[in-house]
Amino acid sequence: MKIVDVETFVLNNRRMLVKVSTDEGVAGWGEPILENWALTCEQAVLRMRELLVGQDPLQITRLWQILARGGFYRGGPIFGSAVAGLDQALWDLKGRWLGVPIHDLLGGTVRDRMRVYAHGGGEFRAGDPERVRALVVDGYTLIKIAPPGPRGFIDTPAALGAFVDQFAELRDIVGPEVDLAIDAHGRLSISGVIRLLAELEPLRPAFVEEPLRPEHSARIADVVRSTSVPIATGERLFDRYEFRTVLESGIAIAQPDPSHAFGITECFRIATQAEIYDVQIAPHCPLGPVSLATCLQLDFAVPNAYVQEMTVDLSEGSIDRDILLNPEVLDVVDGHIARLTGPGLGVDIDEDAVRSRVAAGALDPGSPMWFAADGSFAEW
Repeated sequence: MKIVDVETFVLNNRRMLVKVSTDEGVAGWGEPILENWALTCEQAVLRMRELLVGQDPLQITRLWQILARGGFYRGGPIFGSAVAGLDQALWDLKGRWLGVPIHDLLGGTVRDRMRVYAHGGGEFRAGDPERVRALVVDGYTLIKIAPPGPRGFIDTPAALGAFVDQFAELRDIVGPEVDLAIDAHGRLSISGVIRLLAELEPLRPAFVEEPLRPEHSARIADVVRSTSVPIATGERLFDRYEFRTVLESGIAIAQPDPSHAFGITECFRIATQAEIYDVQIAPHCPLGPVSLATCLQLDFAVPNAYVQEMTVDLSEGSIDRDILLNPEVLDVVDGHIARLTGPGLGVDIDEDAVRSRVAAGALDPGSPMWFAADGSFAEW
């Protein structure tokens, strides 16, 4: 069996798919997208196409080495995302060829269902109380919110107090049986986040995610030592070498993104590496259903999967639902998604729907750009 084609489908600045086809008629799908950089990622994938056509798609690790290391320069979000989507497609293809889900190829399943969490909304405050109530009613046992921004280098007592009060309100709404997590989104300084964590400790957040920007990863041990709140990070780290520093710092949860961190092949290694440090994984997944299915295949294969981010919109008429032939396999029941049993990624793509939704012309920005009151750049 040989690869005969690699096709890309840019749907918007947060959704892009790749299809790897073979001369035997079997194909695999992946999601090689970096939010806000879809067209850039597409060009990287098309360059890598030259390295794949004519190759045996079943030799995944061999091809991964060629894609990730063969161009001399390596690493980073663009290369990582391009390789990730192709790696996903190769695993999907192999699973379909053999008639088994990817987690079977990774050693079999370790659980029957995977706990997932949803975002609590709130544009101008920490979470939307009504949305949080609705998520609890829907059965979610973990909900994540973020501090509204922009944030100051050191928040004023008023800004700090407002966020803590809003988090406390949400804690009262969900009660002690539901976990609340915080995504700091790299919006805070080292000293600012240490002060915030001191205020939050009595409210027992499940974890605080990305308390520092990734360029300050060498200082995350200072944050870990300052608090009893579990610390999570990793959505902007792209390989096992970058993860080594944060794993050794004492974080509780690693958050590799299988659509950014070189795919299933590398993220499986990161999860195994994390076990050595008693660290759980919670794969980052703000993208589409192929990316979510990829995360779930990892979650079902590794013992140290803690929880799975779930942002896919499966409502009628949504892009995520329309490009799937079997969207029901991603339904959330009692805060969990059941083990995917179909071959490969376990989700079946409606290729006609994908082709009909390919974007034409310039893409809308995928994320906002924030500025502080004085006009300076602020972290979103």
